[in-house]
Amino acid sequence: MRWLVGWSSTASGPVPPEGSAIQPVGAQLLWADPDPLWAVGDWRPDEVRVVQTDPFTRLAVFGCCGASDEELRVGLFAARGGALRHLTAWPGSYTAVAQVGRRVTIVGDLAGARPVFHTDWAGGTAYATAALPLADLIEAQLDVSHLGALLACPDSPEAMGDSTPYMGVRRVPPGHALILRDGARDITGYEPTASLAVAAPPLDQDEAVDAVRDALVEAVRARLTAPRHAPETDGLDPGPVPGMGPAERRAARGAPAPGIGADLSGGSASATLALLAAGLPGMPGTLFGHGTEAGERLLAVTFNDLATAGGARIREAELERAGAIAANPRLHHVVVAAGEEALPYAGLDTGALTDEPGPSLVIAERHRRRLAAGSADHFIGHGARQVLDAHPARLADLLLDRRRRHLLRPATALARADGPSAQSFFVPFTVYRAARRLARTSYRDGVQEAAARLLERRFVDDQAARGPGAVSASLAALTWCRPGPAARWLTGETLAEVSVRLEEAAVRPVLLRRPGERRADAALARYAADHRVFEQAAEVRSQRLHAPFLDNQVVRACRALPEALRVQPGARAAVLREVLAGAGIRELPPGWGATSHAAHTAAARTGMRAWTGELMTLFDAPLLADAGLIEARVVRKALRAAAQGERLPLDGLAELVSTEVWLRRLLARRGTCWTGTAAPRQRAVAGGVVPRPSL
Repeated sequence: MRWLVGWSSTASGPVPPEGSAIQPVGAQLLWADPDPLWAVGDWRPDEVRVVQTDPFTRLAVFGCCGASDEELRVGLFAARGGALRHLTAWPGSYTAVAQVGRRVTIVGDLAGARPVFHTDWAGGTAYATAALPLADLIEAQLDVSHLGALLACPDSPEAMGDSTPYMGVRRVPPGHALILRDGARDITGYEPTASLAVAAPPLDQDEAVDAVRDALVEAVRARLTAPRHAPETDGLDPGPVPGMGPAERRAARGAPAPGIGADLSGGSASATLALLAAGLPGMPGTLFGHGTEAGERLLAVTFNDLATAGGARIREAELERAGAIAANPRLHHVVVAAGEEALPYAGLDTGALTDEPGPSLVIAERHRRRLAAGSADHFIGHGARQVLDAHPARLADLLLDRRRRHLLRPATALARADGPSAQSFFVPFTVYRAARRLARTSYRDGVQEAAARLLERRFVDDQAARGPGAVSASLAALTWCRPGPAARWLTGETLAEVSVRLEEAAVRPVLLRRPGERRADAALARYAADHRVFEQAAEVRSQRLHAPFLDNQVVRACRALPEALRVQPGARAAVLREVLAGAGIRELPPGWGATSHAAHTAAARTGMRAWTGELMTLFDAPLLADAGLIEARVVRKALRAAAQGERLPLDGLAELVSTEVWLRRLLARRGTCWTGTAAPRQRAVAGGVVPRPSL
């Protein structure tokens, strides 16, 4: 895990003498007291860049940033005058820290994949891009109420606020910057806010799609032009092994291939990145950066799940599409096949501790096998659905803008999504009524309704109680705030506490926004946080995962797409097809843009069935029950029923399992993130899981 950490002391002077001896373990000091900054972890040399105009005016950029040194200096001058948005306008994924005198500014990203955390310490404020080091610094206890809110309403910022799993450690919201002046902190947004009463004129559709193409191309080019790094290996290649090629032997040793690679799942997002990376002039393969005339090819990795019988037909179609795309002469195609050992819920007792819990913990072992066969710099299509697809609540935004005719196509597509039935004819009217109800519901009333539903244990809308399917999911999402899939298994005390959180959030003043925009941003932030957990849990040594769809400039370009385009069926595939066409790639295989939800659901159910014994053991005496969040007997019954094929929300069960696994790894942890004579003597959560006080 890589992170940066620093602090800002009070105006009375530098950090007290006892604090000067404290420093992170294995840290690289970038600048010293009174407001020091460290880079901690296995950062590459080109991933930590510092530009300086004088001893008290400097800018540090962590991560992959496509800006030149001169552009960084221009951004520093702009930030000195307060124009923070300039620090977020470069291609790539990075965190910027600007120091101007005693003012320190830490800028987070728009999606939330590179978060910023802060806490009170030594009369000032400490900050970091990971919450666990700050929890170690202040010897924080576990915030059980945050875990309850995370399970009850995972995609509702109203329930979680700025809290983290550690008491006293706070999170900076996406799209905001943390500004420290002599230890005092201020959190401010750097994106312009749109008026709720008068909507801005939408961009022309062709112009908006061109902007998405330019942003994606620049994001990919920023990775292609970065220096190459040879992966560290623990041993030499053992030589020829029957049935194994060089790529398989390298993956077995746990080392990625040098150069640039990409996922190639057959889906539109990963295929778009693979084709762009292979088609752009650059250096996709070689360690020494030779040009394309050297014949280097981009390594495209496809995962073949041999253990999931339920999604065989969908998997075969994906493999066919991936094979057709890999016919490109600049792609070297590798298929990674795996059986039961790579199903979801495998390897839960062997994973690494992540900064926070997330549903990705249950699939980390599954993806680690695929990523080990990839390259040192590997493109993944994570985030494309969240930034390109329209959240169902955007239908209410169309009604607010008096564009009712644009609801016809998405409502008709929903009527056909679940197959023909007696109720299919009424689906468009039902969707229209739900969208109109949301458009006429105020934010305060919507949040208070969600709080009441938690108290009454109403986890499914009356209109969404038709059973699983696209229609019920869309109707349930047409709300300001709603309970998550795991809420039905939480205790009454936990639900009551989360309900109190929602009631308090409902009466607080907030920036009024359209329901679709607010819900879409919340869903993106939740996904980006889980993507960060995925990166840490499935990390392969010497490998960097790149998700360009979560870059600032790509997120901005996708937000500018007209809502009337985004709500149309197949909008994501259509936009990406236009992106590739603008880059000169027009021949795509049949079935381009087909979804794979059914295959993922089948894999999750198969994994739950294969690892039922381990899951039952995990919940024999769960820490979640010790904290009062669940009843072990209820969860064991649900896991057993889901493994037998009963229709239950598998996402909710995955959240429960991942949170329990994360708690066990956290409490089994040894050591601390800090060293020095005055370093904290205890690690974070030193007291373990403690019962919550009664309400």
